[in-house]
Amino acid sequence: MRDSGQAVVETAITLPLTVFLVLGTIQLFMMLQGRLMAEHAAFKAVRAGVVKHGDCDAMTHAAIAALLPSFTSYLGRGTPGATPEDKLANAFKARTAGMPNQNQFDPALDNGHNRSIVWIYRERPTTASVTALSEHDFDDPNPRANGEIGYRLEVRLVYWFPLRIPFANWVMSTMFRAAFGLGDRVGLIDPTMPVTTAKWQAIPGMTLGPLAGEFTTRFNARQWSFPITTSYAMRMMTPPRTRYFQTQNCPPAP
Repeated sequence: MRDSGQAVVETAITLPLTVFLVLGTIQLFMMLQGRLMAEHAAFKAVRAGVVKHGDCDAMTHAAIAALLPSFTSYLGRGTPGATPEDKLANAFKARTAGMPNQNQFDPALDNGHNRSIVWIYRERPTTASVTALSEHDFDDPNPRANGEIGYRLEVRLVYWFPLRIPFANWVMSTMFRAAFGLGDRVGLIDPTMPVTTAKWQAIPGMTLGPLAGEFTTRFNARQWSFPITTSYAMRMMTPPRTRYFQTQNCPPAP
């Protein structure tokens, strides 16, 4: 009886850690996939922008279409459609069609997530450099007044990657939250004593900057996610137009 009781206690202590190691490893590999998909999405967004005069809608939709496989299994029975093409179209429509759902997770399909999927920052060209003359000098071989030849579309894309592995999602979110100096631990009833008593501290030099507020908002709503940031640049093949550069970044990016 004493040996069996000891085994039960040891199992109770080690099992949560073992489960987390397995689930955490799976979640980390999914984040790696998300990183690769985000790099591809940044390329697709820029590619759409350079042929669409820097249009934010075209760039955002191209990015979402590229990212779909990383956060939803749209080929399953949950997505309507008779063919894979139909299912892809319907999955894309669920995240982009109608206002204000132009760039949002679908809470019914994405485990309760209902906020924006991507933020797109246009580093260049700037709103000040896009004028009526841009229609004519975007492919001029002579330098403009600022010394630049033509226009380069430089984009920084933030993918709010949803963590989907149960247990590992909120544990890792809490770790990230602490590492970025946004809080010590989650205010939930934890199934493991080590998680409850963990003293996760901020890592010097790590900061989310302007992403901190959005991360905290999602965290407090228990929409466990991690912002994956990547960038891409390409020379514009069409002139940037002022109507697409009323603001520097593509909404909802601040």
